[in-house]
Amino acid sequence: MRAARIHAWGAAPVVEEVPEPVRGEGEVLVQVDAGAVAHLDVTVASGEFGLKPNLPYIGGVEGAGTVLEADADSGLTPGTQVVLRGGGLGVVRDGTWTERVSVKRKAVTPLHAPLEPAVAASFFVPATTACVALHDVGRIEKGDEVIVVGAAGAVGAMVAQQALAAGARVTGVVGRADQVADVPEGVQTVELADTDQTERLARDRPASLLVDTLGGEGLIGRSRWVRQGGRAVVIGYVTGARVELDLPSWLLDDVALLPVNMIRQERRAREVADDLVRRLSAGELTVTVEKFGLTDIATAMDALRGGRVRGRAVVLPG
Repeated sequence: MRAARIHAWGAAPVVEEVPEPVRGEGEVLVQVDAGAVAHLDVTVASGEFGLKPNLPYIGGVEGAGTVLEADADSGLTPGTQVVLRGGGLGVVRDGTWTERVSVKRKAVTPLHAPLEPAVAASFFVPATTACVALHDVGRIEKGDEVIVVGAAGAVGAMVAQQALAAGARVTGVVGRADQVADVPEGVQTVELADTDQTERLARDRPASLLVDTLGGEGLIGRSRWVRQGGRAVVIGYVTGARVELDLPSWLLDDVALLPVNMIRQERRAREVADDLVRRLSAGELTVTVEKFGLTDIATAMDALRGGRVRGRAVVLPG
């Protein structure tokens, strides 16, 4: 059986033959059809994460596959399509960058509607994050004017789609001209480099809700695209982890800065996942994925680090 293993912190994964997994009591043996390549995978592989698996280890904190074998009382039968995440996968135990894996039952979620394997492996984080950010944190309402910053990314594109479905008018902000094509249909697009458009947003303050996936020093300025009494929901910090807040100006702006903590929202994410799977299966929502072969996983990680992945990166072990 082949797998991609990390042998040293900061080193590229090595694809090699490894022993077949042996299913333990309470575990599920799964044929891995697709394994996501996530930012957490890159962080764990760097050796700078708070939790470290024993070297060498098989990476992959998320994936999707087909049940091969499970306990009789598990509620899972062979042939069931499942999502793999949690249970220490790729963090404290071997993950999904392999052909087969035996995992704890709590790390296995059956799908109640069929999904293409690459989508099944990668939808959970962007789809559930978008749902929680819009509905639980942002309290979106029909007719809201929503600005999505980073609308070409996996999470941003999903936020834009779900905001449209909720009856909002949506503007998507992208960093580069080549990202415009990745913004969902029905979304008005603004490029950050277009000063005429960004100055208009600052002048008119048209949004009732802003969802920001970028963070960094520009966050407070972008929050001023929101009218007084509005909300700015903060999901990520890919362009920087710090902002400087001038309190008198912030009080005058009167825009609530609302964090999305998906670690605390894990239970809620699992609650909304079934409906999101149904909508993805029906084609109401889409996730853009870029597929890599198992031997190309180092290329996938480099592309993710460099921000060159369209949507989400997924490795196909077969």
